[in-house]
Amino acid sequence: MPVLLLAQTRQFSDAEVLAIHRSMLLIDTHNDVTSRTVAGLDLGERRSQGHTDVPRLKEGGVGAQFFAVYVAASYVNGNRSAHRALEMIDTVRRDIIERFPNDFQLALTADDMEAARQRGKIAALLGIEGGHAIEDSLRLLRTFYQLGVRYMTLTHSNTNNWADSSGDLTNPKVQHHNGLTDFGRQVVREMNRLGMIVDISHVADLTFWQALETSRAPIFASHSSCRSLANVPRNMTDEMIRALAAKGGVIQINFSCGFLSQKAADSSRGSSGPRATLDDVVAHIDHVVKLAGVDAVGLGSDFDGIGCTPAGLDDVSKFPSLTRALLEKGYSPEQIRKIYGGNTLRLMRAVERVSREWKE
Repeated sequence: MPVLLLAQTRQFSDAEVLAIHRSMLLIDTHNDVTSRTVAGLDLGERRSQGHTDVPRLKEGGVGAQFFAVYVAASYVNGNRSAHRALEMIDTVRRDIIERFPNDFQLALTADDMEAARQRGKIAALLGIEGGHAIEDSLRLLRTFYQLGVRYMTLTHSNTNNWADSSGDLTNPKVQHHNGLTDFGRQVVREMNRLGMIVDISHVADLTFWQALETSRAPIFASHSSCRSLANVPRNMTDEMIRALAAKGGVIQINFSCGFLSQKAADSSRGSSGPRATLDDVVAHIDHVVKLAGVDAVGLGSDFDGIGCTPAGLDDVSKFPSLTRALLEKGYSPEQIRKIYGGNTLRLMRAVERVSREWKE
């Protein structure tokens, strides 16, 4: 079992925290503000509602943001999923990157993220949420990659024609596949060949194990947390986290209250319970580090895709508070640097390397 050697804890001044925080490339692997920009939201204006806008991204020191190309399950009806995916890709490229060229820069590779950082811009990346977006077509998958998509969540909360979701396993009306179909394995292999990260957030446990077995490249959970701390199907078991890490993968901690706190999860099912807190986020990070090492964990906030955020980590501007909490827990700046972005850069470079080798 990995041994975590934490420095002796102490208090840190605001200036120390901010200096350490600003020195890091903070990569958040999942943000759903795109569901609002596609409907006309001006991301440049500070707003009192929601979790994300340009002023607060800057305050929070976000260095790279994967924006969700989210396709709701309802678009399956009438074969409108690919159409919606194209609209969501367009809102990232037009309403965010092109509209705010002084603030954002499109990133397609790990090197691109670091280059954007050097230019003082936020790297903007795209990740499809919901494998039904490809409408069972590898040709569409390839097209989405060409348009800039660099990860795909194999399912959303709905089981699709080739992969089981964790969101509907108890629904007797849904046809399940015991994980991935043969075509689902083809999707994973084609993602490897292209250089697209395989994302297993939202999938059923069997789908996770089969995707992990099939993929030549490391995979990740773009926005999931630990099931042993909050027992919900969307979270990963300790066994899954260890196996993910053993193949170079990363679990990106989700900030939804119901995924962080058992009391909050129970509250969402009708019981009374408190809101999750910043300390709960630290607890999930700490749990992964103790299970699988500091290389196995990152951040996938799910801001603007969740109804309840942790007290003390209310929106994208509050990331420095997480830095303080980790420092005061005893994490070194080097360890936090891995958690905040180093692990994701390493994984992305491994995915890119597998793609190059595949094509040689």
